[in-house]
Amino acid sequence: MKFDSYKRVVFFTAVASIAFAVACGKKETKVSEIGQGEGEVSIVAWPGYIERGETDKGYDWVTEFEKSTGCKVNVKTAATSDEMVALMNEGGFDLVTASGDASLRLVAGGKVQEINVDLIPSWKNVDSRLQNAPWHTVDGKHYGVPYQWGPNVLMYNTKVFKKAPTSWNVVFEEQVLPDGKSNKGRVQAFDGPIYIADAALYLKVAKPELGIQDPYELDEKQYNAVIELLKKQRQLVPKYWHDAMVQVDDFKKEGLVASSTWPFQVNLLVSEKQPVASIVPVEGATGWADSTMLHKDSKHVNCAYKWMEHSLSPKVQGDLASWFGSVPSVPAACKGNALLGDTGCAVNGFNNFEKISFWRTPKEDCSGGRKCVPYKKWAEDYISIIGSK
Repeated sequence: MKFDSYKRVVFFTAVASIAFAVACGKKETKVSEIGQGEGEVSIVAWPGYIERGETDKGYDWVTEFEKSTGCKVNVKTAATSDEMVALMNEGGFDLVTASGDASLRLVAGGKVQEINVDLIPSWKNVDSRLQNAPWHTVDGKHYGVPYQWGPNVLMYNTKVFKKAPTSWNVVFEEQVLPDGKSNKGRVQAFDGPIYIADAALYLKVAKPELGIQDPYELDEKQYNAVIELLKKQRQLVPKYWHDAMVQVDDFKKEGLVASSTWPFQVNLLVSEKQPVASIVPVEGATGWADSTMLHKDSKHVNCAYKWMEHSLSPKVQGDLASWFGSVPSVPAACKGNALLGDTGCAVNGFNNFEKISFWRTPKEDCSGGRKCVPYKKWAEDYISIIGSK
């Protein structure tokens, strides 16, 4: 995402916070029945989330949907949650696969509508850990349909690291790596303000005296320590990533040896016989639990509901989990899927749900009556850090 887009996102974040009371107090109506499809549906999605066999013929959960419903699927990929919020604010889209650091902003800003789960037969099959998750459920109302979830892993070059690195310090602290060379200029970091939480999670273990309990709830002292760490990291990072496919190319051509990433990039590089692997370090990992959300002004509501039902089929869920390296929101997808295999869910972290610090939007009012640093400040400071050097 370009720098100007980030400035726009900061504005939208401020608008969303102002609009919260209005949005929550507004009378809402939800769809009461599904009619004839309108012929198309437009979706903002993460790269790799909606495949029609163009990258790999074995991964296609769009073509059959279009044939059976008559709803053509149009996809706009977004590289960060902030970009998704900006696109949904601009309008013109029906659905978005929003992570937890975007979903409540969209609810607060009045940009998405309540989902009538009674119109989605497969809702009953959704993992019980996700059905009422706080990143898409507000005051008992559902504003999203769980899609996939997973961790942000540490990807590393197996020629440099004969043994897997055990800590995130390889990307946060300047050091000599096992090949005898410095990590300076050879590591990457995510180009999004929510990455501040990754640094906070690292300091939670590295500097326990800071008393960090939740990487999304940082008081001023904790936050300042995290920002200082990120400023030091800036001297190590030659290029920040936000485009998954660009990061894949960077690891093949730019001499990079370690970075936070999604399992998607790891899977692609491994499939191309590149010397990479991934791990969740001792400090744990941040992660994402994504929900499909419906724009309040959607012009293709019927096709949108048909897509949400389709997205919960065990076949789609299993194929997507295999492709992206994620975990299905429908446990039934974990068995009998030819692409995922019967061990795929375990490999992708099905049992690590409680160990992941899922993305969510930082707020000023946080637990224990404390005052924490809100997301608007996160966005402003992270832009400044990336723009320095």
